[in-house]
Amino acid sequence: MSAREGAEARLARLGLALPPPPPPIARFLTHRRAGDLLFLSGQGPLGPDGRFHEGQVGSEVTVAEAYAHARLTGLNLLAVMRAALGSLDNVAAIVKLLGMVNAAPGFRDHPAVINGCSDLFADVFGEAGMHARSAVGMASLPNNISVEIEAIVAVRP
Repeated sequence: MSAREGAEARLARLGLALPPPPPPIARFLTHRRAGDLLFLSGQGPLGPDGRFHEGQVGSEVTVAEAYAHARLTGLNLLAVMRAALGSLDNVAAIVKLLGMVNAAPGFRDHPAVINGCSDLFADVFGEAGMHARSAVGMASLPNNISVEIEAIVAVRP
């Protein structure tokens, strides 16, 4: 990976195509820019078939499946970033992620699940994709989705 290679080129080299940005499921914006920061609302694992991946991680969904769901959620976040900024090359850095896992009682591997998104962002943005992060368990998530992730992004001036 070249230091000069932009995020759009990395995305193409990885063979990843972004879906259309998912619309909000309630009364909120998918993103809001404030100065040089872009705040992304929580996204879930919406697949290309238009259906969300559902289930409680640790009982109905395995860690490996949930990792894939977090990666898919990351692709949806990238789609919103591109729609908001015109190009992923306008991202200066991923600042912070909040990853929420629909977790069965006693589940302990939240970080391993959210790594699906973190690993994707590191692959696409390189060092600029490394971020601060929280990975937490929830008793439930909207529509019984397995993961939800929101992000704060620094934008190039």
